[in-house]
This record gives sequence, structure tokens and C-alpha cells, in this order.
Amino acid sequence: MKGINSRLGEELRTKYKKRNTPIRTGDKVKVKVGQFKGNIGKVLSVISSGHVTVEGLERSKADGSKIHAKIHASNVQIIELVEDKWRKKILKR
Repeated sequence: MKGINSRLGEELRTKYKKRNTPIRTGDKVKVKVGQFKGNIGKVLSVISSGHVTVEGLERSKADGSKIHAKIHASNVQIIELVEDKWRKKILKR
């Protein structure tokens, strides 16, 4: 699976001197565009089509049931990273 990238927030951008990085489950993101603009939540899943599902963001289906809204990775900004040894290696590049 290819890496799905998202922009980093201002603090992270100055800390790591990078503009974007692959998004992962557990990262804290802020939605920048669309119906859910301004909402902050934790990434629940990353889908290979380039979309992410964010905790607390739901939409209703035609039958009235609720599902997690899929938001394209380019429309979110990472404000807090989940760091492990692999991500540290990526950020050092």
C-alpha cells in the first residue's frame, strides 16, 4: 500500500522541518475543508483510496443509520503524531 500523505500543522512543521508525512491510525487531525471543517479527532482508519475516518465524525445514511464519514487525506491537517521507530526514521530523512 502506498503512503497516504497529509499536511503537518505549524508546530510540527517547524519541529520536523517537513511539510507533510504519511498519515497513520491514531494521529490527531483537524479537518480543514468541507462539512466537518474545524473538527478535531483521532484517525480511526486509513483507506487505500486516500480517505481517512475520524473519531466523532458521522453522517447518516438514507435509512437513518449512522456511519463514520470518509474524508480525503488532503483535507485534513495532522496536529499530533503517533511516534514509533518507523515514523521517527521517516521524519529523520
